[in-house]
Amino acid sequence: MTDSSLTETDDSPSLLIVDDDDVFCGVLAKAMTKRGFSVTCAHTISGALGFAETAMPEYAIVDLKLANESGLVMVEKLKQLDPGTRIVMLTGYASIATAVEAIKLGATHYLAKPVDADEIMAAFERTAGESNTPISANPLSVGRLEWEYIHRILAENDNNISVTAKILNMHRRTLQRKLAKKPLRE
Repeated sequence: MTDSSLTETDDSPSLLIVDDDDVFCGVLAKAMTKRGFSVTCAHTISGALGFAETAMPEYAIVDLKLANESGLVMVEKLKQLDPGTRIVMLTGYASIATAVEAIKLGATHYLAKPVDADEIMAAFERTAGESNTPISANPLSVGRLEWEYIHRILAENDNNISVTAKILNMHRRTLQRKLAKKPLRE
């Protein structure tokens, strides 16, 4: 995986995409370039920080799960470098715990994959909450509640699987299998 710059235009707003999936990153970079951004892709936190420290982006799209790294770290670092950067966090492993942490750390929005470029554009523009957001008539399923609880405990323990397994009174491998599964959709 290499870090790369897709376009270089001076008058376009700068966008940093941090995702370890080369294909997804490339497709998203092309879509965002068509929407007027000067896009740089990075596939690791260190690569993204190297770019951000020299040319701070105005916008960023950060994947939550970056190989063995957490995109939450990237959100925190970007906000420390420039509190004005608008950050959208994307994930295929959405949970309430990570959504709350992403927003607390400074993300503008949190979106579950699959997502398209238009949804990301709308997320960049939403800087305030909406009090008229509909409330689900159905409570979360038992499976989804388990998923949320496991991820909350994992986040509270800095993503340490051994400690989390011990707290949950669960074998480490069982926890790893549960973590490898995608969350149940509601």
